[in-house]
Amino acid sequence: MEQWHRDHAMLALRINRLATGGASGTALIYRGPAEWAAAVEAEPPAVAGALAEEAERLMECAPTAYLAAHVRAVRAMARHLDGERPPLAEYGRECLGLEPRWVPEEVFEQAHAELDAALPGHSGTLADRLRAWQEAHTLRDIGRLPGLVDRAVAETRARTGTIVPLPPGEVVECRLVEGVGFHGAGHYEGDLKSTIHINRAIPFNVADLLYLVAHEGHPGHIAESMLKELRLGDGQRVRFMLSPSFVLSEGLGLVAEELVFPGDEAQAWLNANVLPELGMRPDGSDFAAVHRARNVLWGVWGNAAFLADQGRDEAELAAYLGRWSLYGDDEVAAALGLLKPSPMSPYIFGYFHGWELVRRWATGPDRVRRLLTEQLLPADVAA
Repeated sequence: MEQWHRDHAMLALRINRLATGGASGTALIYRGPAEWAAAVEAEPPAVAGALAEEAERLMECAPTAYLAAHVRAVRAMARHLDGERPPLAEYGRECLGLEPRWVPEEVFEQAHAELDAALPGHSGTLADRLRAWQEAHTLRDIGRLPGLVDRAVAETRARTGTIVPLPPGEVVECRLVEGVGFHGAGHYEGDLKSTIHINRAIPFNVADLLYLVAHEGHPGHIAESMLKELRLGDGQRVRFMLSPSFVLSEGLGLVAEELVFPGDEAQAWLNANVLPELGMRPDGSDFAAVHRARNVLWGVWGNAAFLADQGRDEAELAAYLGRWSLYGDDEVAAALGLLKPSPMSPYIFGYFHGWELVRRWATGPDRVRRLLTEQLLPADVAA
């Protein structure tokens, strides 16, 4: 077992270096021995075909179906880097453990109808009204954000603690960052210490405070990473991101707010604890409905990834994103950069499909607890 875990770690470090150009990057969350990472960094870059063969060997002797599924994802990426180009849905199935599919536009039309009912005002296009709502809730003094995040972390952590026991002494900091491609990201760093990074270059919508903090923190990514590492040890220290587990992680993140703030409780908490001191008064909008609709619209990204894989030009992709995601020009331009075909392309499917799986399955505290503490696959949840 010990040798298998070491071989698995070295395989993941090598494929990550090949895919991203370094021993650490967006394809891997690695918390194993530092000397293994240093050894991979010091050696010549691996050959993709050889990594595919090593993955095949490790799959045959994997100690669990969960680990075998994750090595299968590494094998798929290694083959992709070696020049194989299967259809995106097939590549996604090998990596994610589910079949990515085109989401019918009727699903987005329903989400638009829900947004129409949830947003204040009736004049202008739906996209204009959404932007006006976001602007009305934009934090003007970004320096206040870490303090607001601290309060949101305390509340989300307390509510998560009623579902699953959390270790005492945990510390979660907020750090404002620049020059990154994400809006927010939660990282567990070990020893009960974590950081929520927020891109200060993107205007922060205070109506999204609990939505983001629950996703990145509790009961989302930080809580899941911490609890599984504490309970599962070596089997959780090497996490290849283009894999089945991250489908469920992103799904959990997208439903995290409603798990601990059912109904309108998130909006009520913000109205009682945050918005008045910022001079923001109730406007008749429904925060929870807006967030549900935005979760559905992650499916637009998956459809756009299919279009990009088919070689459609940027103008067509931009028109599709603008029509269905309700994005402005700047948001469309940022999305186009993320949708360019790459070895990581299937990751985008994890948001909508993960949300769809988890929201149907996580119907009570016992199942939420399992998502936070057990190594589950999409097939386990779908069943």
